[in-house]
Amino acid sequence: MTEWVTISTKVKKDVVEKAKRYKINISETLRRSLEEEIAKKEEEEAKRSSRKIAKELNLSADDIVRLIREDRVR
Repeated sequence: MTEWVTISTKVKKDVVEKAKRYKINISETLRRSLEEEIAKKEEEEAKRSSRKIAKELNLSADDIVRLIREDRVR
């Protein structure tokens, strides 16, 4: 079961008014935006890690990509 927590932030009043006028679901938009930002950071971290591993193992980036794809198939 997913556990939820409540967070709060301050937003300029005119931004909230415009969001309401355009019928933007503020909670959903903020949730989605945060999830997308986390995904980008995780991808950046994975790229940094794979470059570090490739350097230490003396492998090319293509070799790392190939190994990861092969592992996914298993």
